[in-house]
Amino acid sequence: MELNNLKPKKGARHAKKRVGRGPGSGHGKTSSRGEKGQKSRSGFSRMRGFEGGQMPLHRRLPKRGFTNIFKKEYAVVNLSDLERFDNGATVDEGTLRQAGLVKGQNDGIKVLGHGSVTKKLTVHATKFSETARKQIEAAGGTCQEIQ
Repeated sequence: MELNNLKPKKGARHAKKRVGRGPGSGHGKTSSRGEKGQKSRSGFSRMRGFEGGQMPLHRRLPKRGFTNIFKKEYAVVNLSDLERFDNGATVDEGTLRQAGLVKGQNDGIKVLGHGSVTKKLTVHATKFSETARKQIEAAGGTCQEIQ
């Protein structure tokens, strides 16, 4: 077998349909488009979601709710996640990203009180829950809110 001998398998390739080439071709006159109507015209393209004149789904469904464009999305970090840092360490957004606890784009970091912390840590975050703040300070650490 050589490259110049390669051929597709019999029946694998179909000839292109040549429309509008006379009655003998079987695709002459109206070029397989039927008679008249919107779909027979040149340049026809149906809009996305068109349902033949029936009210389309995106217009039949009721509009509901509202999106607050000023909403803040905080990355959430639990106390159980902070246990991995060394005693006396400073934990901020950079160290949390390096540890893989904070990913992507967000408006700040909120520390929540799930789990417990036993090490003395200095934690820099946008917000702290009340229980998180109490537990960090009980372990000898400090909570610093940043803007």
